Amino acid sequence: MKHIVAGIVAHVDAGKTTLSEALLYQSGAMRQLGRVDNGDAFLDPDDLEKQRGITIFSHQASLTHDDLHLTLLDTPGHVDFASQTEQVLSVLDYAILVVSATDGIQGYTRTLWRLLDHYHVPTFIFINKMDAVTADRERVLTQLQETLSAGCVAFAGTSLPAAATEDVAMQDDAVLADYLDSGTLSDDAVRTMIQRRQVFPCFFGAALKLDGVADFLAGLAYWTQATTYPADFGAQVFKISHDQDERLTWVRVTGGVLANKAVILDEQKVNQLRVYNGAKFKIVPSVAAGEVCAIPNLTGTHPGQGLGQQVAGRAPEIQPVLTYTVDPRDNDVHHCLTVLQELEDEDPQLHVTWSSHLQEIRVQIMGNVQLEILQQMLHDRFQLDLGFGEGSILYKETIQQPVEGVGHFEPLRHYAEVHLLLEPAPRGSGLTFAADCALEILGKNWQHQVLTNLQAKEQLGVLTGSPLTDVKITLVIGRASIVHSVGGDFREATGRAVRQGLMMLREQDACQLLEPWYQFRLEIGQDQVGRAMNDIQRMHGSFETPDGTTSASGMVVLTGTAPVAEMQDYSQEVQAYTHGQGQLECLVDGYRPCHNAAEVVAAQDYAPVADLPNTPDSVFCAHGAGYPVPWDAVPGMAHVDYAYSAADLATLESSLNQ
Repeated sequence: MKHIVAGIVAHVDAGKTTLSEALLYQSGAMRQLGRVDNGDAFLDPDDLEKQRGITIFSHQASLTHDDLHLTLLDTPGHVDFASQTEQVLSVLDYAILVVSATDGIQGYTRTLWRLLDHYHVPTFIFINKMDAVTADRERVLTQLQETLSAGCVAFAGTSLPAAATEDVAMQDDAVLADYLDSGTLSDDAVRTMIQRRQVFPCFFGAALKLDGVADFLAGLAYWTQATTYPADFGAQVFKISHDQDERLTWVRVTGGVLANKAVILDEQKVNQLRVYNGAKFKIVPSVAAGEVCAIPNLTGTHPGQGLGQQVAGRAPEIQPVLTYTVDPRDNDVHHCLTVLQELEDEDPQLHVTWSSHLQEIRVQIMGNVQLEILQQMLHDRFQLDLGFGEGSILYKETIQQPVEGVGHFEPLRHYAEVHLLLEPAPRGSGLTFAADCALEILGKNWQHQVLTNLQAKEQLGVLTGSPLTDVKITLVIGRASIVHSVGGDFREATGRAVRQGLMMLREQDACQLLEPWYQFRLEIGQDQVGRAMNDIQRMHGSFETPDGTTSASGMVVLTGTAPVAEMQDYSQEVQAYTHGQGQLECLVDGYRPCHNAAEVVAAQDYAPVADLPNTPDSVFCAHGAGYPVPWDAVPGMAHVDYAYSAADLATLESSLNQ
């Protein structure tokens, strides 16, 4: 029997969970059809999900149809929980994208499509709510082809309509040539094109009434292909959850067999294998490649982690852009921190941090809905009523030219010197680390210490103390002492080298503050276009000139980009001046230069030299004692010659700019 793992994704209210229920019911996996609005949906078992009427956590279910055994992973539909959805995408064979026939492609639909492309997930599309009076099959299909891909083609169960055969063949030049020669298109060729994300089968129906569901299920069984797996054990972690006092690690086995009592991570033994179906599970002796299971009480696991022969997954694309301070009120602050760290274990994008200097906890989130859910979870699960300060923008920092930073750490009986080349990197690349240092100059063990320490700590900029991003950091030279050097010395020297280089760039006005920007889609009436354009310009945004086309509702559509700081509360204004008829969709479009950097830097009033855990200064030794040396005096006192001269750095900067 063919085993497929498929994730079901959609913009909120498109009918994603309703389709999941319909598939389970149609296949006979459950006897009664649940409904989200009744609070009895099989894949929304959590009390919080029942109260809210939305999916907040990913859940697993299984069904069988013909020769297909389908493991279905339901995911959250609200953009605030996109990070939970993204965790699931990396372990899918196929995705099911649900699109509402009445609403068409919405803002979050575009984000999901980008993520599906990023993770190379073959995708089937179910156009739901076709029973609505305003549903227009051809209009939606045209929108899919124009907005997502020309490979979005209408299928009919196990057959490809004759009118659509040429549309499918046209998605691949070699297939088209064979089709024109022979006049036929094999089903295997179509399956391969689906798997390569060249073709995206589209099915139409109304999940709530089971219309088109049998046809869609038959299509899934017929047009999918089983994956071939290696013999050696491998698995990828995609989710962490807590069930009462148990910590569950959810994995997709990607090779071999995972057996109970197997040792898989840091000498930890698997004590149980659970296969979940909704809220219930069965205990199994082993899990074969391609299957999904949960393992209780492993420690040190995290989403994206590879086990066995499986390499680690990609860094998440979805990142929070708002940061909130936690008000513990009458609760013990350290207990609050422990609880929030447990929630961070489940959702690493919370980025819970503790400032010992400010005695303050901070969390990072996507938006107001996630904040409300977080507060409710704290109350329901931990009996904690916490307040949160006013949200602020999560800024980042980068650099605009290369520099060689130096860190020296030499208190008595300790020694390490590190030289790091900091270079600007492409937008969205984050931090990357490398070594270009001869082993005769600095031994392999010490080089490993430097790279490990760079990765172990969040590197901060020197403008506002915000996280550093889009920088390549390369170890270019260093020195150790045979007698006095220990690993901790290189941790100290490495951090100081990064900060010293940043301080040099700050003096040259070559550090840059970044802020998150929205990509927006604004629908307003024809008579409100001028007002909207003025608002966008006031918010330092930009927009594309309207081409005269209107949305399905007859409204004018404006698209463009604007800073999150300016536009995050604009939806209320839109609702007011359009009398509830307008609609604003905002999706985070990454980080760009801050539109009011000088104002933000002045308001933050960050003193990098006073940030002692991230000091740019060094420590040298003389007359049997260590003494501090300010960052700007370090170049003249370094024990190792610089790897790059001023001319070298200028040449490097010129090549980076070309």
